[in-house]
Amino acid sequence: MKKYHEIANMRVDKHYLLVKVDGKDCRIDLRIYSKRLASADERTKMNFVVSPSGYGIHWPELDEDLSIDGMIKSAKFRKTG
Repeated sequence: MKKYHEIANMRVDKHYLLVKVDGKDCRIDLRIYSKRLASADERTKMNFVVSPSGYGIHWPELDEDLSIDGMIKSAKFRKTG
């Protein structure tokens, strides 16, 4: 199976998804992609599953799926060593 992205250190801080994608830290504003996800409580936001291929993220309680490729187009990146 081809690995689309290496995903690590994923967490949610209010309306932002903070995640390391392919070795780069990025901050994604969830309000841009999902009003339902952005307005969910912190416990629900933290209940996610990253696809084994690194292609997307699923929030089962909300039945919400977001593609990593789609989100990183507007993400704020910070290169890490």
